[in-house]
Amino acid sequence: MSGEQTATPGLLRFRGSRIATALLRLGGWRVHFDGLPAAQGVMVIYPHTSNWDFVVGILAKWAIGVPLHFWSKDSLFRVPVFGRWLRACGGVPVDRSHPQGIVPEMASHMRDCKSAGAFYWLAITPEGTRSARPGWRTGFYRVAFQVGVPVGLASFDYGRREVRITDFITLTGDESADLARIAAVYAGVRGMRPSQAAPVRFVETAEARSDTIVR
Repeated sequence: MSGEQTATPGLLRFRGSRIATALLRLGGWRVHFDGLPAAQGVMVIYPHTSNWDFVVGILAKWAIGVPLHFWSKDSLFRVPVFGRWLRACGGVPVDRSHPQGIVPEMASHMRDCKSAGAFYWLAITPEGTRSARPGWRTGFYRVAFQVGVPVGLASFDYGRREVRITDFITLTGDESADLARIAAVYAGVRGMRPSQAAPVRFVETAEARSDTIVR
C-alpha cells in the first residue's frame, strides 16, 4: 500500500494510502510527516510497549507511503500466510538470541544501496521488545553510523494520539551526546504502557557491541 516517490527540494515525499489515513483518524490518530532527508536511513520507533504499536505503525507506514523495512523476530515469519504477508510489508527476520549477527549484514546491504542510489530505510524498535527493559540495544546506532546515513526519530505518542516523524539527526559517534539529543526529542512522549518504556540509554556489553562492528 506504499505509494510513489515524488521529487521535493531537500526532501523525499511519497503518495500514501487514504484508506490507512482514514482508519487512523477513526481511532483518533494523526500522523505528522514532512518527508525524508535522504534515500537511505534508519528509523527509530519509540516507545514500544504494546502489540497495538504494530497496528498503529503499519497503518502509519501505509498512510505516509514510505516503503520502510523493519526487523521482527524470526519465529513470526514461520507462521503460514502471516509470515508471507509480513515479508510483503517489508519485514526482515531477526534471530533475537543473536541480534548482533544481522547488523554487519544490514550495514553492508545499506552501504550497497547508498552506492547504487537505491532507496532503503530500515525501521527499528531499539528496545527490542514491548516488555520493560533497562535501556536500548545498539543495532540502529551501529548501522546508521557505519554507513553514514541519517536517523529518523519516530514517536508513537498515545497521550496525544500522534505518530510524529519530523525529527532527523546525523550521528557524531559520541554516544552520550547523540543519545542526549535523541532523549530531548522523545521527552514527553507517552507509550500505551508508560511504565514499560525503556530509558534512552544503551545497555549492551562491550563484547556485544564489538560483534556489531563491520570489518
